[in-house]
Amino acid sequence: MKDLSFYVGVIGSIISVLMFLAPVRTFWRIIKHRSTEEFQSLPYICTLLNSSLWTYYGITRPGSYLVATVNGFGILVEAVYVTLFFIYAPTKAMRAKTAIIFGILDVGFLGAAIAATRLALEGEARIDAIGFMCAGLNIIMYASPLSAMVPNGTGFLLGTAQLVLYAIYRNAKPSKNAANSMEEGAQHEPLIIS
Repeated sequence: MKDLSFYVGVIGSIISVLMFLAPVRTFWRIIKHRSTEEFQSLPYICTLLNSSLWTYYGITRPGSYLVATVNGFGILVEAVYVTLFFIYAPTKAMRAKTAIIFGILDVGFLGAAIAATRLALEGEARIDAIGFMCAGLNIIMYASPLSAMVPNGTGFLLGTAQLVLYAIYRNAKPSKNAANSMEEGAQHEPLIIS
């Protein structure tokens, strides 16, 4: 069973490396055009934070060398991406925004997470706290695109309900009692008679 988990870990590490390298074509375009154009730095800053936390987890948890090494590679790749944003952002405002977000997340939050877990926790509690932070950040990062789909999904369901109701009642004729009541001014009477 240990061999199986090792091989699954290696496959996961290969997939992770490929995910880190997926934006290479985008960054080649940035270098070629000497501008980040409309690309945003936030996804790369967040991935740098994610890789940093996972590396810290891999270093802290005994036997998690694959986690530490693949995410250490991720730190290097994402640091290059963020550096390219600093170099090729078309305006000072975009560079300043990138620097502020980088400072808050990759320096401030990461430093606070490391300090808090080092100073306040020990052993398994520290490992669990780091793991929960890593898992939570993964959920936030990879589920956030779904936030654009949820309102669309709700709109789809409500629109479908409207169409179904229309299909059911499109040829409906008002009852004679309802027509007579309307003509007699009954629409001003309460619906529930006490």
